[in-house]
Amino acid sequence: MTITGIDDRRYWNHIPTDESRFQTVAYLQQIWWLEVDGDLEFQFPEGTYSLFFRLQLGKATKRHKRRACSYEHVHGWDLKPVQFQLTTGDDCRVTSRCYLDNLGTWMQHHVGDFVVKDATVPTKMKYSLTQIDCTHTKGGLCVDSVLICPSSLAKQLTSC
Repeated sequence: MTITGIDDRRYWNHIPTDESRFQTVAYLQQIWWLEVDGDLEFQFPEGTYSLFFRLQLGKATKRHKRRACSYEHVHGWDLKPVQFQLTTGDDCRVTSRCYLDNLGTWMQHHVGDFVVKDATVPTKMKYSLTQIDCTHTKGGLCVDSVLICPSSLAKQLTSC
């Protein structure tokens, strides 16, 4: 997964946290152009799958061993929706839009579903999260990961 501008500390920081299975999340302080892209090629068993982005508005911290969340940099997400996109090698293309409003709570934002018909052939996919309307800044977003699971489990995760 790649994040445009991730190495520029004016915009992004890596925050250590025990709330991520990777022990760190990407935290957006402020930016005009948000673009998170990824691609994957993997052999899945036959079936229908769902892809999610795990996101949170606000910077989670610990104070006195208790979870706290700072909303200091959260802004701009109520003006225009973010766009999620998923494409697969078999010409499946899904686009959805959603306003982010999950202050202080990790949410699984549903990008789309895809079908694996042949388990012997690796599935190629590309996915993205964008908000590229440069009329306003946005900030205060934590990006943790992308999750792929069988669609039968998706109802338990969907927030958008």
